[in-house]
Amino acid sequence: QDHLVQSGGGSVQAGGSLRLSCASSRPTPYGYSMGWFRQGPGKEREAIAAIDNDGDALYANFAKGRFTISKDNAKNIVYLQMNNLKPEDDAIYYCTDGVVTGTLVVGPFAYWGQGSQVTTI
Repeated sequence: QDHLVQSGGGSVQAGGSLRLSCASSRPTPYGYSMGWFRQGPGKEREAIAAIDNDGDALYANFAKGRFTISKDNAKNIVYLQMNNLKPEDDAIYYCTDGVVTGTLVVGPFAYWGQGSQVTTI
């Protein structure tokens, strides 16, 4: 069963924008936040941003100013708006509902989305 289903992604001109969505079929576990991670070619998976149920967001340094995470609590959907995309942003982007709240660290019981490829052209 796919608990987290992603949509969005694709190819975009450098400098362009994309929005990723991630719909969760379960409430975010207590003490955890939804978040976005990415894994570029030959790189480790890295955290981008996380958002808790109160709407408080946390960003990795590279994401500040260009990426915005938001959440629709009623629909349990988290979004990642990405602006001014650069070639170094090329990666597979994953959402998760298992980020320890107040951190960008994933806990042991996290579910992950299926991944969305983002490519600049």
